[in-house]
Amino acid sequence: MKPFVKLLFGSIFVFMLIMTVRTCLQVSLWSALPSFAANSWAMATLYDGYFGFLTFSSGLAWRERWPGAKIMWFVLIMAGGNVAMLLYVLLQLFGLRPDKLASALFRQEAA
Repeated sequence: MKPFVKLLFGSIFVFMLIMTVRTCLQVSLWSALPSFAANSWAMATLYDGYFGFLTFSSGLAWRERWPGAKIMWFVLIMAGGNVAMLLYVLLQLFGLRPDKLASALFRQEAA
């Protein structure tokens, strides 16, 4: 199961990274902002995303012991969104001992 989860999250990470870079090269965030802010669905999606980032960050804060890591990941997630969250999960997955199941990620002492 662990190889499947690594492949799944790794694929999503690569796709999101490529799409983000591609989009940034086509149109800047700042020039797209006025039309984005005028769209109610776009704003609802933005709020949904950031509340999801806060939810994930609270779980991460419970799991991480070092305050510096908690702060660093919070900033990365608020700035990088799902790409940062996927990076965190992938680092945790690849950091698991071979004898540990992927479900160990949901416990505070996963490694």
